[in-house]
Amino acid sequence: MADQVSENPKPKVFCIGFQKTGTSSVRDALASLGYRVKGVFGREVSLEELRASFVERGLALAAEYDAVEDMPWPLMFRELDQAFPGSKFILTVRDTDRWYASIAGHFGAHPYHIQQLTYGEDAPAPVGHEERYRQVYIAHNEAVRSYFADRPDDLLEIWLERGHGWAELGAFLGLADAPEGPFVHTNSSSQRASLYVRLRKRLRRMGVPYTPMDG
Repeated sequence: MADQVSENPKPKVFCIGFQKTGTSSVRDALASLGYRVKGVFGREVSLEELRASFVERGLALAAEYDAVEDMPWPLMFRELDQAFPGSKFILTVRDTDRWYASIAGHFGAHPYHIQQLTYGEDAPAPVGHEERYRQVYIAHNEAVRSYFADRPDDLLEIWLERGHGWAELGAFLGLADAPEGPFVHTNSSSQRASLYVRLRKRLRRMGVPYTPMDG
């Protein structure tokens, strides 16, 4: 599926927006177009090892796939650009308040080493470190825009909450037959809640006890 290797000759597409900005929806859109997409990496190693090797690891993985999304890919957009000239970059963006509310609702106060890589070792979770997360998020988006300022054809900025979708992606990738309308909002909070309710009902019918999830 999305994590299969491909020899697709199309330019690589790097989604360099932070998580909770619509990256999953873009991933699914690209996969539906035939791109083989690599998601998050580095979960299995320590913070120290990831900090020392994520660029090298990422470049090796990017060579094997058509597209990438999720963390920590956005942190190495300059290196990706240098290693794979002619590639396309997508910056998924959303309102800062909504973005923070989403990431805080998803991760809460639970520490995560990829968050430490992104926001600082002393900010392992969004709850309790709101100002740092906001600052890093805003600074990243500004850095991407500045880096591609004189190369508008290489960067697409997508705002799903503004209705962006197939029209913008199709034009950016030069597709003559792109689907119409907005993307499906993958991995939204409403989808997760609906999935949980359906799972709980199924377990009840099966007579299997369940324990409510935290948060």
